[in-house]
Amino acid sequence: MFNRANLLIVAVAIVGAALGLLVGQHFERPAEIAIPPGVTVLKPGDARPDLSFADMSGNTRRLSEWNGKVVLLNFWATWCGPCREEMPLLDRTRGANGLEVVGVAVDDPEAVKDYLKDYPVGYPILLGDDAANPELLFGDRRSVLPYSVLIGKDGTLLAQREGSFTPQLLRDWLSKNLPRAD
Repeated sequence: MFNRANLLIVAVAIVGAALGLLVGQHFERPAEIAIPPGVTVLKPGDARPDLSFADMSGNTRRLSEWNGKVVLLNFWATWCGPCREEMPLLDRTRGANGLEVVGVAVDDPEAVKDYLKDYPVGYPILLGDDAANPELLFGDRRSVLPYSVLIGKDGTLLAQREGSFTPQLLRDWLSKNLPRAD
């Protein structure tokens, strides 16, 4: 049987474990990056800039190529396990309800080419300049990969998300943030 002393010990242990989890989650989260002078970090409702990136063939591609389409812009790297895990999901999702997926690899171009030889995707992969930190411009204040941005047909940012998707998380995020067809 439990007496009061045992009950108190169990209660203190439970409270201690809960506090430990909360503190651990706080320290796991990377600190926000200092915003360089003159850089405006975008948020939902802002217009997407017409940035240009090299594609895997070395051609320059502009984000305006996807004007008139809803775009899931996904920043990733070959060294990022969660990024690699969600790529097949993003590949299966592209085209659903007119959704375009565009990947921006913030990584060494040769590493990206080697990775895509073994794990190709059907959506365009562009090369982000790691030094320029393009994901910061789109709101990734903690430099977390993967990082995704949903851009509306008119080029307006609809939503931003740090971290990887599971099938359910992606469905929920898209249904919450995609404009409703009238």
